[in-house]
Order: sequence, then C-alpha cells, then structure tokens
Amino acid sequence: MKVLVIGNGGREHAICWKLSSSPLVSKIFCCPGNGGTGQVAENVLLAPLTVQGMADFAENQQIDLTVVGPEAFLAQGIVDEFQKRGLAIYGPTKYAAQLEASKVYAKDFMKKYNIPTAQYQTFTDPASAKDYIALAGVPLVIKADGLAAGKGVVVAFDQETALEAVDEAMTQKIFGDAGAAVVIEEYLEGEEVSLLAFCDGKAAVPMLPVQDHKRIGDGDTGPNTGGMGTYTPTTVYTEEIAAKVQQEILNPTIRAMAAEGVPFVGTLFLGLMLTAQGPKLIEYNVRFGDPETQAVLPLLDSDLAAIFQSATHGRLKPESVCWKSGVTSVCVVAASGGYPGEYRDGKVITGLEKIADSLVFHAGTGLNKQGQLVTAGGRVINLVHLAATVDEAIKGVYHDMEKIYFEGICYRNDIGRRELNRSHP
Repeated sequence: MKVLVIGNGGREHAICWKLSSSPLVSKIFCCPGNGGTGQVAENVLLAPLTVQGMADFAENQQIDLTVVGPEAFLAQGIVDEFQKRGLAIYGPTKYAAQLEASKVYAKDFMKKYNIPTAQYQTFTDPASAKDYIALAGVPLVIKADGLAAGKGVVVAFDQETALEAVDEAMTQKIFGDAGAAVVIEEYLEGEEVSLLAFCDGKAAVPMLPVQDHKRIGDGDTGPNTGGMGTYTPTTVYTEEIAAKVQQEILNPTIRAMAAEGVPFVGTLFLGLMLTAQGPKLIEYNVRFGDPETQAVLPLLDSDLAAIFQSATHGRLKPESVCWKSGVTSVCVVAASGGYPGEYRDGKVITGLEKIADSLVFHAGTGLNKQGQLVTAGGRVINLVHLAATVDEAIKGVYHDMEKIYFEGICYRNDIGRRELNRSHP
C-alpha cells in the first residue's frame, strides 16, 4: 500500500523508517519531510501546506493510508477532511483533538469522568487569575489553554513567576489566541512518565513507558524545550502502576470519548505524574510524542503499518502489538546553539557517515544549494542507541554523538542517567 506521513521532524523520520520495513508498504511519501525522511520516503513539498492541499495530494496519488504527525493539523480538522473524501487516515477528528488543543476542555473532561489529575481552576480574566494565585499560593502550574508549540506551560515556584506567566499569556498575548484562557493547577510531586497508546475508538493498547528530559541543560536546568532526549523502558513504571493507568486513565478515556460520540482513533499520549497517591494525568496529547517516538518505535517488534490499518478500521487487538524484550533504547537530541531561544539555520552537518551502531533520525535538517546537509530547526538530529542495559545504551549513544558536528551543536550529557542511578545508587 501507499502511505503518506505528514510532518517534518524526528518523529516523522522514525515513523517513515519503521514503515519502510513493512512488507505491506510499497511506497512512502512524507509531506513536507526533512533531510532524513528523503532516505526512506519521497518528500513532498506543497505550497502552501494546507489540509485541502494534502487531501488533494492523497486523492491524486491514491494514497491508501495517511498518518499525521503534528498536532496543529489534527486541531485544524485534517482527519475530518480526509474522512469526508473517503480517505483512510490514522488520527483523531477535530473534536477529539480538543483533548490536546484545549487545556480547559481536557481538564473539564477529566473532572467529568473522574480521571485522576491535579486540582485546577480556569480563567479568562487576568485579574481573577492573579487573585487566585495570591489566594492559592505557590508552587502552581500555569497553562495556556490552546496550542503553544510546547511552550505554553510554566511551573512557578514563586509568585512573581506565576504572575508573569499570566501576564505573558493573557495580557501580552505571546501565544496569541492560545492564551485567551489559562488553567492554573496544583503542582504535583513525583516522577514524570510519558505513555503512548495505539487506539481504535474502542480499545487502547499502550506502548512502552518513556521518560523525557524537557529542560535544555544537564541536571534538568534551564528553560523547557520540546524534549532533549528520552529513554525506554523505565523501572519506575511498575506493572502495578501500568495496571492502574490502564484501568483508571486509559480505558476510561477511550470509553468516555466513545460515549461522547467522538471515538478516539490514533495515538493517545498520556503525560503522567507518578505521585505518592498514585498515577495522575498531567495532560493529554493526541499524537506521537517527539522525541518519545524515536526511542519507542525501534523496540516495536510488530508491523507498524498493520497496526495503523487495524486501528483505523476499528480492529486493533492487543496481541498484535509486540515489543523486543531485554532491550533498552536511549535517544539524545542534538540542537542548534541558542535553542530554545534564537538560533541560526544553515550550519553544515558532518560526521553522520561515521555512525554505524546507532540510529540517526533527522529533525531540523535540510539541503543547501550545494547539496550539503545543513541545520534547519532548533532540534536538529536524534541519535538512538539500543543495548541490553541502560548503561550500555548510554555509552553507545554518546560515543556516536561525539562523531557529529555542526557549528553551535549542543546536547545534554545526562540522558538516561536517572535510570542508571536507580540500578546503581
């Protein structure tokens, strides 16, 4: 079958790479793709890049299945448009995508269906939000309601930071309409875990638990980013916790969405906090995570195309999703100097040809006029190493990372150390 993957990051490169090993797949297109997706798929450049244009392309090329990476297109209703044309597509509808596109909708949904989460209040008036902060006290978490490219969440340990977050979102409108409303939550203590699940509208089959490293600097210092590295699996996510998450969060979510008349089809991403009172849901995402996907998919022992097909047609079976046992995956992100602030594109990337033992997934890369591979984004390269132990995976990924160079390259040196310290305190 012919598959169209939408997006241009490391997540989409990993999806294309995994699909390329499926005997079901004859051709992969990636729109718009990057410098790496072109190695396993045909990059498609549509200008402008619109939902209508992508649906037209899928019709003209007789695409058998489309897989959506970025949340923005899901929030715009790309799935609704494809379904209207009778085109098979893996992802949630515009209404179902509100689980990520609106923090207010998601929190109200959690409350309605008794899904364990942080206590919260929502505000559309900055003065009321500030009054609440003074009353509630810190620490607090302030979240812009809408999509803010992963930058709309502030964890405030002092009142000044909390008030500034409200001002930036609601008065200065640095996130545009996404900050017209804010959610203010209690701060949860514990270990954070990401859990992705394949969903077919009736059932949810979890993938491997992942721990992400969001801050730019070693030791979880500096500003938040889209993610500087991940590893999977993690021993902090025990079988007991997994059963609780399935029973108290994952299954109730899928049942509730079906009851609301909007069955959830696609990848549901749970941001979890493992608290002393049990696992609680921080937030929903409605697509594959980045860089979680890059660490998880190399450990999938099943045919990804077959999983997508069965989920899209409401026939997903848990036994059809199998994972490699006794293998750890560590992913490290190489970013442009200055990220997550200002940075410059166009820096020539060298050394990738020297890497033999790790997987290379391109994120922000492109080709210059001379045909050289260059940086074209904040997060540039994802390096993934598989090994029998987390110690070996960490050593392997950093050994190979030293071979990569571009001007201003920066990456964290402690990805996976948290897990290593648990096994070697």
